[in-house]
Amino acid sequence: MNKKAGPMFYVFLTVFVFLVMFPFLWVLASSIKPVAELFGDRAFIPFTDNMTLENYESVFVNYPFLKYLWNSLVVSTITTVYAVLVASFAAYAIARLNFKGKTVILGLVLSVSMFPQIATISPIYIVLKNLGLTNSYLGLIIPYTTFTLPLSIWLLVTFFRKIPFDLEEAAKMDGASPMQTYWRVILPLAIPGIFTTAILVFISAWNEFLFALTINTDDEFKTVPVGIAMFEGQFTIPWGEVTAATVIVTVPLVIMVLLFQRRIVSGLTSGAVKE
Repeated sequence: MNKKAGPMFYVFLTVFVFLVMFPFLWVLASSIKPVAELFGDRAFIPFTDNMTLENYESVFVNYPFLKYLWNSLVVSTITTVYAVLVASFAAYAIARLNFKGKTVILGLVLSVSMFPQIATISPIYIVLKNLGLTNSYLGLIIPYTTFTLPLSIWLLVTFFRKIPFDLEEAAKMDGASPMQTYWRVILPLAIPGIFTTAILVFISAWNEFLFALTINTDDEFKTVPVGIAMFEGQFTIPWGEVTAATVIVTVPLVIMVLLFQRRIVSGLTSGAVKE
């Protein structure tokens, strides 16, 4: 029997949405205020008559922000493609093939993903320094796989297990090799899961801060999170520029999630129900 939601449900839902959106709305309001109105009595007024886009102009004029955006885009995209491609093969083998040690492998993958970044940054930096890979795109792509690859494998194993084994057996009966079965049968059916995994990996790489701060110290290779952190001046913090840059960085991710929210939800829930 279906029950209609009462008025209290919508009240709590409205309050919940407001609490979730409040930090972003506050940052958005601060980004279009003049500096004089960021503090004092007028700081609590969301929108005023003196709204301006000077903070957004300053971000691109006074800082190499376009370069930061490009660096983040390059590193995040390559990391996503590499991690998802490798993870798809590994997840297929773990989910669909019979061999000893699958549980041990999954346990190792999980244990690697549990290591805090601060515990691994020193040895990773030393290795990259000796290889001459600091201040480069590859110097970030390599360590980024340490946390994106385990995440990708764990997610994709669930999606591959969801696909009926009868389809694979039918492909074998038709003479398809394991690789042909993977490319022509399994992979197309796992597209929603792969798409979801790619989005989550991209967001993780886009927002990463510690590795980017430590490994790439040259402005030429800094990513967006580090670039925004470096906005701080000698005596003051330009909060207007910081909030404007935050909005610029966040909006594309929000738009991407809104556009593909159905694929994300279907991908995340495809392995949750056993048919």
